[in-house]
Parts: sequence; C-alpha cells; structure tokens
Amino acid sequence: MTKPQARDNFSLQHGSQYEKPVILTLTTFIGQGYVSQKSHTPIVATNGTKGLYNLHRFHLPLASENITIALYDYEAMHEGDLGFKKGDRLKILQESGEWWKAASLSTGQEGFIPSNYVAKDTLETEEWFFKGVSRKDAERQLLASGNKIGSFMIRDSETTKGSYSLSVRDCDQTGDAVKHYKIRTLDNGGFYISPRITFNTLQDLVSHYKKQSDGLCQSLTVPCLSPKPQKPWEKDAWEIPRESLKLDRRLGAGQFGEVWMATYNKHTKVAVKTMKPGSMSVEAFLMEANLMKSIQHDKLVRLNAVVTKEEPIYIITEFMEKGSLLDFIKSDEGNRVQLPKLIDFSAQIAEGMAYIEQRNYIHRDLRAANILVNKSLVCKIADFGLARIIEDNEYTAREGAKFPIKWTAPEAINYGSFTIKSDVWSFGILLTEIISYGRTPYPGMTNPEVIRALERGYRMQRLDSCPQELYDIMLECWKNKPEDRPTFEYLQSILEDFYTATESQYQQQP
Repeated sequence: MTKPQARDNFSLQHGSQYEKPVILTLTTFIGQGYVSQKSHTPIVATNGTKGLYNLHRFHLPLASENITIALYDYEAMHEGDLGFKKGDRLKILQESGEWWKAASLSTGQEGFIPSNYVAKDTLETEEWFFKGVSRKDAERQLLASGNKIGSFMIRDSETTKGSYSLSVRDCDQTGDAVKHYKIRTLDNGGFYISPRITFNTLQDLVSHYKKQSDGLCQSLTVPCLSPKPQKPWEKDAWEIPRESLKLDRRLGAGQFGEVWMATYNKHTKVAVKTMKPGSMSVEAFLMEANLMKSIQHDKLVRLNAVVTKEEPIYIITEFMEKGSLLDFIKSDEGNRVQLPKLIDFSAQIAEGMAYIEQRNYIHRDLRAANILVNKSLVCKIADFGLARIIEDNEYTAREGAKFPIKWTAPEAINYGSFTIKSDVWSFGILLTEIISYGRTPYPGMTNPEVIRALERGYRMQRLDSCPQELYDIMLECWKNKPEDRPTFEYLQSILEDFYTATESQYQQQP
C-alpha cells in the first residue's frame, strides 16, 4: 500500500523520533488523494486501499490550528469556564498556567478549561498512554487494586527523550510484580521491543502483544486504570472570602489551630487549617505562602488559597482522605500494610523532599504527623515552611514544650541551624515512625534525656521488624556532620529500588 503524499500546509514528519501523532481535523486522505471535510470526526482505518487511511501512521502536525482533544468530561464550575465532554475538540486560544482559554469546535463557545483535562495529540488520547509517569509511579499504579495480570501502560522514557517504555503487570514467584520493556525507535519512525518484529505505530505494537505475549512476561490485556486528574484550583482565586468556605467537619486540632474538612463555593472539597490568632504575623505568613504556592509537586500537599484579611488566618489545601500518615499507620487499615508498602511510603516522601531540596527550600518540621495520605495511598508532605514563621516561644525555643526535639538534628537544637541536611536527619527519625507503625521516637526518654544521649553519640536501636539495609539508611541520615548525610535525591533512588537494587530494572528484549 503506497502512502499518500502530504498536501497543502501539511508536511509528513514520519521518521522523526520526537513528533507525536495527531488527528487531522479538516483533511482526509482517500485512496491516493484527499478531500476537504467540514466534519471533525476522527479518521479511522479500513482494510481496503480505497478507504480512509489511519492517520496515526503519518505523525501529521495540526498546521496552525492549536487543537486539543478532551480526555474527560468537564462540567463548568466557575464563571467563565467552558464545559465539555470526553472526545470534544477544542481550539486553544491562549495558554496560561493551569487554565487555558479555548473555543469548542462543535458549539463555538469560548471559556477557560483545565489544561490537564485535554491532550494536544492523539497518542495521549489512548487509554493505555500515560504521559510523564515515572517507572516507580507506573509500578504503583499497575499494582493498585482494580488492575489484573496483563494490565499495561506505555509511558514516556525517563532516560531517552522521544522514546517510550512498556510496563506490564505480571505475577511471579515473589507475587504480583511489574515488568518494564524499552520500546526502541527506528530511524524511519517505527517501533520495536524485539528487533525480530517492528511496528509502524505504537497502536500496532499494542495490538500485536494483545494477541500473544511473543516473548513478553504476559500478553497485554487492558490498560491500567487511570484516576481522573485533580481539577486545578479556580483561576486567580488566591485570597478568597471567608464566607466562600463552609467548615463541615473538624478533622483534628494541632498546636497552632484546627484542621477542618470544608466545602469551597458549594462544590469543591478542601482542607482548611485555621491558625490561632497571634500564632504568626500575617505579613510573614503571606510572604511564605506565596513561596509555598510556587513549590508544586505531586508529592507535596497543594496550597490552594488563603484567608488573611482578618484573623484567624485560614490556609486552604487539597483534601487528603486518609488524614496524617501517623494516624493512618496507627489505624486498623494502616496496621495491615506490609513492609514493601511502608518502604514505598518512605520513597514517596523522599521524592517530595528531593523536590524541596532541588528548589533550595527547607521543611524544618518533617515527621509523620506532617505527611498526609490520600485514598490511593499517595503520601504528600504538608506544612513545609510554616515552622519558620510561627511566633510561639513554646515552639521556637528548644526548651519549649512544643519544640519537636526528637525529630530535630543536633545542630538545629544547639545552634538553630536549619538546613536541608537537618531535614535529612528528621527523615531518618520519620523512617523509625513508619517501620514501627507510629511509635514515638526514643521511647521512654524525655526531651532533655534525648539531647544528652545525642551528645554522647547515642542513636536509636534497630527494631526487629526493621531490615538491616533500612537501618543503615537511618544511620546515614544521623551522621553527626551535616555534610556527611546523604541527599534526598540519593535517598529517593535507594528507597525506590530497595527491592530491585540487585536486578535489572528493565527486562531483556524477548
């Protein structure tokens, strides 16, 4: 079958490993030529040469039109929003942050849309394609409940720009596992896992390995389940009116206020931290909050908005269904979590802290009570940066009853020297909380006893339930000299590969 030549404004980019396939909206190739179309229906393949060609094969750009395809339904919630249905085609008029201005090609209506609900090319519309997912997150998602043997995803390669990896859920002698395969790219634009057989498109590759495993650990069954992404916070809603929040249920009370489950504008579930009047300067808080707002990562609790016009200050964040990690691992559900998942919690926290490290920021109060857990058992770091602006001598002075001595590095206790390396010390203490299902560090010791013991070089003993390799990581975190402690980037890598350090992360080609 000869391929049609691209006409008009379109140029064939077949062969470049960087281009992505897109659905062409206004032209359709028929036989050796093309016809102009008003219709915006996607092109489908047929078997005959007289039929419509499958444009997935041609990697055609969308010319000057900035067209996206809706991945999910979206109901307009805020003034100026544009609602749409999955599969709708939207022309992007302006890209800005998380909300893009767009026009619906079917209705002509304009408005703002959440950018993470649409895709700019057809590859992203495939249910098996997971854009920007790391190897470790692929494992977390494929091993989540609801997926089965042969569930799979194709994702961007972490190491080779423009290439892809296939991740498949398997079952071996160790139980459920995930196997990874590099998808290699041919110079002419094709793809292969094994050089024995090559494919024009990723769609062809998936179709082949669904029919038979052909050297893979399993034949492919269904795409990995994909949770709908979190909607971005309302555009430009930073300082919000207190009356826009309805406090529904008190979740807990801390040293400096309370935490509530709340509803924003009658439709969005959030968490609200209410700060005790006088606990911090409003000006200092706003400066820190603006910095905190700019530090966004999947493993950090997202700061959405604030109420500061009068006290008490409200801090509005994403809602995390399982509450604090400390409460969760003490609960009946948390007590059933096995060691591999506890290690995974540790790796997730290290990932979030590696991002804080990369941004040259400091947490200052890293412990299990300040890690929150959502319904998918994703751990996110909360309250980063708040410790610095608290105006409470009971908390800021080392003799104060609220000062978290047992989590604090010696140089921070003695000299007030807080750095990312003092956060590393705290992370080592946090590991003891996780492995013991929430036991308070240094059991049976008072704060002054802990300080004196640390000065003598004492370190917490290894629990029987703690693998020696994990205890060795703790001891690295508790090195006396801050500069001798590892980076969070290193801690993330060693914890993510805790069980796979001795084996290849990728399967050899079949």
